[in-house]
Amino acid sequence: MSRSGPPSRRSVLAAAVVAAVAGGTSQATAAPAAAPRDTAPARPVDYRAWTTYAEWRTGTALGTRALAGARPGIAIATPAGTTDYTDPHTGTTAAWEYATWTSPVHRLTVPATEAIASWNAHTPPGTWIQTELQGTYSDGTQTPWYVMGRWAAGDEDIRRTSVDGQTDGRSTIWTDTFAVDDPASGLRLASYRLRLTLYRRPGTQLTPTVWRIGAMGSDVPDRFTVPASTPAHPARELTVPRYSQEIHAGQYPQYDNGGEAWCSPTSSQMIIEYWGGRLTPAQLSWVDPSYTDPQVCHAARSTYDYQYAGCGNWPFNAAYAATFKDLQGVITRLGSLTDLETLIAAGIPAMTSQSFLKSELTGAGYGTSGHLMTVIGFTADGDVIANDPASPSDAAVRRVYLRREFENIWLRTKRYNASGKVVSGSGGVCYLYFPAHPTSHQREALAAVGVC
Repeated sequence: MSRSGPPSRRSVLAAAVVAAVAGGTSQATAAPAAAPRDTAPARPVDYRAWTTYAEWRTGTALGTRALAGARPGIAIATPAGTTDYTDPHTGTTAAWEYATWTSPVHRLTVPATEAIASWNAHTPPGTWIQTELQGTYSDGTQTPWYVMGRWAAGDEDIRRTSVDGQTDGRSTIWTDTFAVDDPASGLRLASYRLRLTLYRRPGTQLTPTVWRIGAMGSDVPDRFTVPASTPAHPARELTVPRYSQEIHAGQYPQYDNGGEAWCSPTSSQMIIEYWGGRLTPAQLSWVDPSYTDPQVCHAARSTYDYQYAGCGNWPFNAAYAATFKDLQGVITRLGSLTDLETLIAAGIPAMTSQSFLKSELTGAGYGTSGHLMTVIGFTADGDVIANDPASPSDAAVRRVYLRREFENIWLRTKRYNASGKVVSGSGGVCYLYFPAHPTSHQREALAAVGVC
């Protein structure tokens, strides 16, 4: 259930919290129950995306062209050149034609300490894409161009990967997240632009197509607790398929050591199928036919980040969802369970990222350093109905969790682990998958939570 592999960027970012709260020592500072309460409201989150034909035409194109139609995007027109790429995970060097598209500068309404890019694209065999972010700090200086992901839907041409070791001494890329190194200094990301590079085999007419590119900037204040929200919508439960990650324990250990760590792709598959997404027998032919729910194995393979060595790369999961017909996916942060209620009322389930001790979530029966669940509804009392993939069987996946407990473990940015050390929380990270052409009610709900 946890994001396994090397220490995640959440673990590293927590180091600053340890220094501030624990005085830089390794000793326990307090029991979880003694955590200070910070009731300051979360600052707004700024999510901006480019999706329409008019928006694609506002960017700077070098070898790309904007596509009109029911689902506008960009594709390769005439390649800007050819370059060699050596895949760090296979050692293979190959030549690729490329073209680029660079967004206009977006000035954040919320000067940010963190930013996460996400994208939706079609990459037929023989193609792939790279997403980059360049920002301007609040003091007017610029970041380098940071690689936010090298991605393909399959794994035959390149190994999809994040890129480690990117820093300018003021900000760092932690897997899928841009983070200011010292938020206490007051330095913030004031604006950014995104660059897409589309690659294809030389001499072919192949092209990736990108339908959505965007980024979420946020400056969520550090807090152990968050203000409690009040139920704002009638009870509703969506009929979302239920899949357990645990029944896949030991399967395909080359993908994050098997199912025990597949909370993210398992949750993704639940919502993909809720929206009607299905894998064909041909797509599943590589899976051992004796395995139950082979689509979960496929989701793990399709979201695996070969650098991070895990299936929990947030944007890679959203990009996987968008490989299904007429689906799109984004990564953002929400401010309260009221936001989730708004989405559920419009028929949109959501995935939330949280970490907690066993004692902090009644009925879970486990603790975790990082876990994804699918929120599918709310009870009449406002409690959370979740499809929790960390369950022993598909039948046991549906859970009801107390509203106050769930909201706090999801939205907080700091917590005490079982050893009493201060570690970090997700601060309200959420995956949202929804139709390429939402209904008016769905568009209103998405707009209400800041997703355009």
